[in-house]
Amino acid sequence: MAKDPVNNLNVLSQDLLPTPQQVKNALPLTEKAQATVLQGRETVRRILDREDPRLFVVIGPCSIHDIKAAHEYAKRLKRLADEVGDTLYLIMRVYFEKPRTTVGWKGLINDPFMDDSFHIEKGLHLARELLLHLAEMGLPASTEALDPITPQYISDLITWTAIGARTTESQTHREMASGLSTPIGFKNGTDGSLTVAINALHSAARGHHFLGINQEGQCAVFRTRGNRYGHIVLRGGNGRPNYDSVSIALVEKELAKAKLPVNIAVDCSHANSNKDPAVQPLVAENCVNQILEGNRSIVALMLESHLHAGSQPIPSDLKQLKYGVSVTDPCIGWETTEKLLHSAREKLKPVLGKRKAPG
Repeated sequence: MAKDPVNNLNVLSQDLLPTPQQVKNALPLTEKAQATVLQGRETVRRILDREDPRLFVVIGPCSIHDIKAAHEYAKRLKRLADEVGDTLYLIMRVYFEKPRTTVGWKGLINDPFMDDSFHIEKGLHLARELLLHLAEMGLPASTEALDPITPQYISDLITWTAIGARTTESQTHREMASGLSTPIGFKNGTDGSLTVAINALHSAARGHHFLGINQEGQCAVFRTRGNRYGHIVLRGGNGRPNYDSVSIALVEKELAKAKLPVNIAVDCSHANSNKDPAVQPLVAENCVNQILEGNRSIVALMLESHLHAGSQPIPSDLKQLKYGVSVTDPCIGWETTEKLLHSAREKLKPVLGKRKAPG
């Protein structure tokens, strides 16, 4: 870049990206894929409105780094979704962006080749290509909205969106959420506090005016109507879980006090499992038992699951990567995933249809 004594003192270069419309023209939304997305969003809305008694379960790898492994996982998950679909509505977790406290790999979109080359244009293409493949399979997908520009490239292929614990307090993300077409889950703060998530739910439900880019890549002012399908996601905080019945009862009370729908999703990972994948099934089983004992507020579960259990560091020689193993948070393996969801389905099938909404 040319030297400028005033602007961009710490910017080394600028590279133009293809516009959202150009990427969508290259990988257009097909009729079959659109049907999957629309049906998925409507199903989640119906669950949140208590018109569908099932639970929705957001499940899949902590992050996507290997497209081949993602395809294999999706094929298995689609088969499992058909087996448990009368009780559990499965949505594949397809996370392309990873928030970082300091530094580290930021996900497939930011660095698709995992070598610090940061070919973001290729990452956007790969992300959309994968989502299109899943939607054409009939498998709904979820992701975390982190960069406020990224949704313009892929949000038409997303069924459910999460706002992470680090960004729930962000005004930018609350504004973005108010305009997203998907139901959206706000996680409680990293310290375990509920206040930031409750404030976020109120904010996202209202209309906003903010800057963004349109499909042609132009800067634009967006005016939104607000998203009424926001809900809280409990993920624990500061090493303390918040999925137990006492914590759930306190959250119910706070949501009712705030005049918000008493809809709760439980993230079985993160602080709720102390990042130990072996604990995730125990958290899920605890939530299932709460429902069996009369809980009416838990509407969803989140689980980090992959082809194989555990996690691995990213090696300098990428040929040493183990296939189907997470490179971010540790996950449960496929055998555990199948056993857990089949067990939950068998326990919940007799009771969910008789379950009444809170209040």
